[in-house]
Amino acid sequence: MMKKLLTCFFAMLGLTSACGQQNYEDVDVQQFAALVGDTDVVVLDVRTAGEFREGYIDRAVNIDVKQGDFLQKAKATLPADRKIAVYCRSGRRSANACRQLAAEGYQVVNLKGGIMAWTGSQMPVKVEE
Repeated sequence: MMKKLLTCFFAMLGLTSACGQQNYEDVDVQQFAALVGDTDVVVLDVRTAGEFREGYIDRAVNIDVKQGDFLQKAKATLPADRKIAVYCRSGRRSANACRQLAAEGYQVVNLKGGIMAWTGSQMPVKVEE
């Protein structure tokens, strides 16, 4: 009986730790810069259109993660066979977007600290004119 209880306990422990694992990678500004320098990587900005207009990373596609049709738009826009480099203002919304996209089979990477970390590291942004 004790053996069965221990087996059950360890199985549950394994399940809870597996569920807690994220299915995407968080990277710092330097790692993200190397990624976005690769033209095979798709750059995804998940902020609002207004935030995007204030400044964005070169080649970024803007799909607002807070919109109800985010996943639908993302699946219609993003190629499933390419790595997606995702960012937002601080890294929270992009982490949410990464979880959603990874669950759909996308290979995604999140910028820790978002565009605030990017600009704080003196990295370039483009501004719509």
